[in-house]
Amino acid sequence: MSAAAPAAPAPARPVILSGRPASPGFAAGPLVVQAERTGGRRRAGTPAEERAALQAALATAAADLATLAAEASGDAADILEFQIALIEDDALSGPALDAIAGGTPAERAWTDAIGVLIADYEATEDDYFRARAADLRDLAERVATALSGEAQAGLTLPEGAVLFAADLAPSRFLSADWSGRGIALSAGSATSHVAMLARARGVPMVTGLGSLGAAAALAGAPALLDGEAGTLVLSPDAAATAAFAARRRASEAAAAHAAAAATGAAVSADGVAIAVHINVADPAELDRLDPAICDGIGLVRTELLFHARDGLPDEAEQTAVYRRILAWADGRPVTIRTLDAGGDKPIPGYTLDGEMNPFLGLRGVRLSLARPEVFAVQLRALLAAATDGDLKVMIPMVSVPAEMVRVRAAVAEAAQALSARGAPFRVPPIGMMVEVPAAALALDAFDTDFVSIGSNDLTQYTLAAGRDEPSVAELADTAEPAVLRLIAMTVAAADARGVPVSLCGDAGGDPRLVPLLLSAGLRSLSMAPSAVGRVKQTIAGLSVAAAARG
Repeated sequence: MSAAAPAAPAPARPVILSGRPASPGFAAGPLVVQAERTGGRRRAGTPAEERAALQAALATAAADLATLAAEASGDAADILEFQIALIEDDALSGPALDAIAGGTPAERAWTDAIGVLIADYEATEDDYFRARAADLRDLAERVATALSGEAQAGLTLPEGAVLFAADLAPSRFLSADWSGRGIALSAGSATSHVAMLARARGVPMVTGLGSLGAAAALAGAPALLDGEAGTLVLSPDAAATAAFAARRRASEAAAAHAAAAATGAAVSADGVAIAVHINVADPAELDRLDPAICDGIGLVRTELLFHARDGLPDEAEQTAVYRRILAWADGRPVTIRTLDAGGDKPIPGYTLDGEMNPFLGLRGVRLSLARPEVFAVQLRALLAAATDGDLKVMIPMVSVPAEMVRVRAAVAEAAQALSARGAPFRVPPIGMMVEVPAAALALDAFDTDFVSIGSNDLTQYTLAAGRDEPSVAELADTAEPAVLRLIAMTVAAADARGVPVSLCGDAGGDPRLVPLLLSAGLRSLSMAPSAVGRVKQTIAGLSVAAAARG
């Protein structure tokens, strides 16, 4: 694959493309359009020769990734190591090798086999798992390139360039210098690995800009990328350039203020303290975060721990990860959610395939109770780690009181098993997420030590509108009165019982929604680390003492 920026005639007026913000920031420079791989001229041989060719290509791709990984750290290293593990997994190459044995040429066998996996990932309704399809596409292209005899060239961009492509593989991102440059994708996802890398490195990025056609015709033209508004302006006139510069200056000033606010206290204008916690998906995220920005961790998603590996992690592996997170928190509370898998979050070897309606199927606590042997391992690891800090265990997708009764029994069994071995442990508080309207409407019937509102699922279940479904995405708004009433009911019911209550969905990090959540009675919010500064600024400008609780 190569990138080129031939000179283009300027159009009579600017071309404005709108997409979805994926990484904030601004870039101004020539538009570079990434060309697709053309394919090699390799001639297919015998099945034995094709098998050897694919194995050699896999080895070449793995070696290239290892070279990149040796120079990377943090998230980048984790992503590349994940890809290396995938490429070395027989489950990935096996179907292609079987097809080769049947007479299929190596490149087609590889493309068809990995294409099935990519389609499975893209079919899920969860952003996180859909984004993992980009890792598979990255591997697919890298191996196909090695197989065809083409060189995997690095990405070289002019000063200030804006790269326009259908999508961008993480390893391609890591091969380029992005200082002062930006990324515009016709497709892509804001939760993809490359978007995560872009945010970590301060590279502006916009996804979902549509067909490459309009941009391809203007390769080489001046481009203005606004990673906050989600726009790309091609061949801008003087007015568009001036407006872009003004937005850039304002954004830089706001970012500086938000960064300063992140380590301060979250206190409203009338003196009400709000607890601000962070959400964590991967322990590696903590390496670049200062614990001073938060009052603790309100949500640790354990799905990545289970998914980004070959096989399910054992008790010792899980215990070590949980202890690492507690050590970072340094005495602050850490709420770890048990495995929230199933439905839109598939995990090979654990979740069910082919459910008619996965969102209403065997997911969350339902799946944990259906797979007690896996649940028991996680509970023992959590109880063992709880001796190291202020750990709380949160149960996802609870719908009826009987589920919490069974969870309590499972926790007691885990404690008994650890006691029998003479292993140190502590039974931490066991709480539940309120994500299903049934739980919000009858919270007084549940045996729970604390409550955390999962605004994402509560919103989509209340409004029967998936936020990842473009045709109904506008309906899936936490600001809708029905959702806010359920949140207020949950807060009131928890307060009446003296049970701590928080919110850990995306709504907690949205400055537009924070005033509504505080008015509903919430005084504890958990959010993405990047949202902390803006949320604290929002809180500082509000008067909430008079807001009725409930």
